[in-house]
Amino acid sequence: MEAEILKGITIFLLTMVKFIAGPTLGYAAGFSFITTVLITTGGMMASVLLFTYLGTLLREKVLSRFLKPRKLFNKKNRRFVSIWRKYGLAGVSFLTPLILTPIGGTVLVVSFGTPKAKVIIAMLISATFWSVVFTAGIYLLGTAFLEKFIP
Repeated sequence: MEAEILKGITIFLLTMVKFIAGPTLGYAAGFSFITTVLITTGGMMASVLLFTYLGTLLREKVLSRFLKPRKLFNKKNRRFVSIWRKYGLAGVSFLTPLILTPIGGTVLVVSFGTPKAKVIIAMLISATFWSVVFTAGIYLLGTAFLEKFIP
């Protein structure tokens, strides 16, 4: 039982950083479909909540000590602005598990002053949707796909 809990916590923490870790490692650990979806969604939402509510504090107190000041107008910032203008909150939330990381998507959305409640709701919808889609894909195709690579 303790080993299962430790596996779940590890997958949860990894999902906070990279979304796809939840479904793939949940399948590899032998968790049920529902458990994997819940761990994956929970991991992303923990990251979203952490960076939504503590993002400014982390940036001002912690990162400012380790990172040098950057130019305000650089290529990366312009790309973020163009993504935001093109897709808005719904689009960035939808793309977060696919292209961005839970941290990157949250920081992008929060940096444009989006209300915290809207960020959390949009990210929860996205995390739940993509968690079900990725987990279903991996659980349905996992064994057939892995048999090609494992003798």
